[in-house]
Amino acid sequence: MSTKQNHRPQDITDLMLLIFRLNGTLLERGDQLVAHLGINSARWQVLGAVGLAGAPQTAPQIAARMGISRQGAQKQLHKLVEEGYFEVQANPQHARSPLYRLSALGERTVAGTQHSQTQWTEQLARQLPDADFAAACHTLRQLLSTLDALSPPIGEEP
Repeated sequence: MSTKQNHRPQDITDLMLLIFRLNGTLLERGDQLVAHLGINSARWQVLGAVGLAGAPQTAPQIAARMGISRQGAQKQLHKLVEEGYFEVQANPQHARSPLYRLSALGERTVAGTQHSQTQWTEQLARQLPDADFAAACHTLRQLLSTLDALSPPIGEEP
């Protein structure tokens, strides 16, 4: 077995730990980035899921798109509806899973997050001119796909 193969499990572990740290930093910086809009990263994720979809979404659709739990999405949706960011619509496909549509306030907020995020990523791109983000995305997609395919995860009962 080659030395490269021997280090592979440790390299994967190192990558996973780095992803955890990166996630925490992204959430913290995201909170700072959208604070002027009166929201935080958790709300940004939910608003962004519907904004990116371009159509009303259910809580499970939002959760799946953003990689969060359905319960977590539902908690944020409840607050965002109360505060006027979303309007709830009946879902003709599933009576118990309503559709959430951005209100005018929600649309303005999503536009504001997109503007702030664009400025932020342009700044990052200038500071990291040699980083190969396409290769990083490819590797992360492979890791996500492989993790999703492990059923059940190692260490759990079938």
